[in-house]
Amino acid sequence: MSVVRKRNITKIPSQYVQHQEMAVIQNARKRTLLIRRLSVFIVIVGLAAYFIVSTLLRQSATLEAMKEEKQKADQELVALKKEETILKEEIIKLNDEEYIAKLARKDFFLSDSNEIIFNLPAEKKDKEK
Repeated sequence: MSVVRKRNITKIPSQYVQHQEMAVIQNARKRTLLIRRLSVFIVIVGLAAYFIVSTLLRQSATLEAMKEEKQKADQELVALKKEETILKEEIIKLNDEEYIAKLARKDFFLSDSNEIIFNLPAEKKDKEK
């Protein structure tokens, strides 16, 4: 059973020893200040990276939504152009007297002179077997 003994060591009170002790204290202080500066720098860089990434993600989501909206608008434009051509053709046809007469006979069951109108029942599309 050994007992740990404390040694009594006396320091030499010289200028060199005091200078070395001050250098050790200064190095320790410099090291703590360096660690603090680095930690603050890392936090700032982390926050900046977070804001940059979140902004990029938000912009990409907005861009995707705009692309989808543009695609829908393009499809609607194509449909409206088709409808416009159909309506322009209808306008041209409505300027023709013969077409108007034919349309009136068809829709309102009007007859031309010496003409007889027969109403036929609509044919069934599905025939029963």
